[in-house]
Order: sequence, then structure tokens, then C-alpha cells
Amino acid sequence: MTLGEIAKSCGGELLGDSKIDIVGAASLAEATAGEISFFGNPKYAAQLKRTQASAVFVPDGFDGKTSAAQIRVANPAKCFERVVMQFAPKPVEFAPGVHANAIVDLSAKLGKDVSIQPCAVIEAGAAIGDRTVIGAGTYVGHGSSLGADCKIYPNVTIRERTKIGDRVIIHSGVVIGADGFGFEAVNNKHEKVPQLGIVQIDDDVEIGANTTIDRARFGRTWIQQGVKIDNLVQIAHNVVIGRGSIIVAQAGIAGSARLGEGVTLAGQAGIVGHVEIGDGVIVAAQSGISKDLQANSGAWLGSPAVKLREAKEQIALVRSLGKLVARVKAIEQKLGL
Repeated sequence: MTLGEIAKSCGGELLGDSKIDIVGAASLAEATAGEISFFGNPKYAAQLKRTQASAVFVPDGFDGKTSAAQIRVANPAKCFERVVMQFAPKPVEFAPGVHANAIVDLSAKLGKDVSIQPCAVIEAGAAIGDRTVIGAGTYVGHGSSLGADCKIYPNVTIRERTKIGDRVIIHSGVVIGADGFGFEAVNNKHEKVPQLGIVQIDDDVEIGANTTIDRARFGRTWIQQGVKIDNLVQIAHNVVIGRGSIIVAQAGIAGSARLGEGVTLAGQAGIVGHVEIGDGVIVAAQSGISKDLQANSGAWLGSPAVKLREAKEQIALVRSLGKLVARVKAIEQKLGL
């Protein structure tokens, strides 16, 4: 593609030679001649100055000088993404049908143009919606249902009676519907509490690799519409995650916790059981939540977590303790203590 063609396709303002050929796309640090990159965050200003890219998407109103040609657009990252898709290999597509090595119970219901890959197992009473792809080695348990246009990657386990909506993406290694971690001490022994509930996953949810979502003790563990879950997340029994929330890698949510809409849990955040986190709250990385957080109460950091500003003040004070101790010792020496 020429630079002029790219600028026209994204409705951008081109500052440079429209005839330059663009043969690839890369980050500012890695781009070479013939490639295009993007700049949208001031912290990458130094990389912008050093980049070897032939062209760079920059924000509207950008007034900096670059050795590369510029395309000024409202959203540099999104325009760059579109160009990347032009150069990327075509997505892998699976033809509709049931592979000869798959096992599909006769009572299972398959919608139109469903694709069942090798060694997948679809148990009795399961239902698979139109155009859904079930990857190789995936297990769909008894009475579970999946909606239309889902993409289930290889080696996913979906246990019995799970309910999954439309356009859900589940990556490899995910286990949905394993028993919740419930035990009671009886005569000095841990006796298992029956886990009789289900997992419900609403439309447009994406679940990262090796994440686990436990079934409810009773009722449901509920992942609401549009939630995005990263890799290696643990979601315990009876948890509710509100619409549009984001759960980042290695976060853990204990049983019966409830998250409102638009909540963000950063990496390795931990939530104790039976607490409620209100709409729009942000929990910073490695923070621990041990109490209810009101809706729209901002960002929280630390363990136990406090408001972000307070946490930063505490960190600054701790880092200054060494100097304070030295000053106190100097004063004691002058006083002869």
C-alpha cells in the first residue's frame, strides 16, 4: 500500500510523500524503512524521535517534528490496528461439520454451520448455536448450552449445565464449572459441600487461557455481558461480575463476591469473599480488597487497599524512613543520648 492510500482509508491528514510504499507495520522501537508505526502516548516521545519507520500515525493537532512522514488522525492506535490487519495473515477458519474423530452424543443439538474439531466431546443434552466452533480436544458437558458465533479454542473444559451466550470467546486451558471450593469441618474431617449450581456466561464475553470459573454452591456464578477476562484468573463459586468489567491476569476472586459494572481488577489483585465492589471501581495491581467499595470511588491500591492517593503518600513516607532514622540518630548524638 502507498502512504497516500493508507491516509485516505483512515481519513487522516498526510504530511509527507503520498507515493511512499508501506510493506509492513511495527512498534516505534522495532519499525524499519518501509514500515508504519503509531504514536499516541507522550511517554514514547523518545522512541518517536529515534524510530526508523517510514511513516507514523500521530494524534490530530500534533505539532512535533519527525523524520518519518506523519498521518494525523483522531485515534492513532485504532488506525494502526486497521493497517496491521491489512498485512496480517488471514485468520484460521474451520469448515462446518463434525470431524470423524469427534464424539457427539445423538441427543446433542447442533445449530447451522457448527464446526466440531478432532477429539472434541459433546455430551448428552448439550446444545451448540449456529456457526460456533468447538476446538480440538474440547469437552462440553451434559446439558450445557452455547450460543451462536462462539469460538472455543482447543482443550477447553465446559462442565455440565453451563450456560454460555452468543459471540463468546474461550481460550485454551479454560475450565468452566468445576466444583467450588466448599468444605465443612465435621468430626475433625473436611467434608465436601455439594456444589449444585451452574455457571452462566452472557454475550460477548472473552476468557483468557487457563482461567478457571467455578460453579455455584447453589444458584449461579454469573459473568455478565461484555466482560473481558485475562489469562490465569480464578473466579470462585457464586461470584457475580458486572457488565463490561475487565479482570487482568492472575487476579483471584473469592466466593460470593460481587463486582459491579465497569470494574477493573489489575494483575494479581485479590478479592475476599462476600464483599461488593461498586460500579466503575479500579483495583490496582497486587492489591487486596477486604471490604465493600462504593461505586465510582476511584482507584484503590495496597493490601489492604486504600484510596490511590493515600497509598502513594504511604509509599513515599516509607521510602523516607531511612533518612528520618539517620536524622534522629544525629540528633541523639548531639544530645548525648
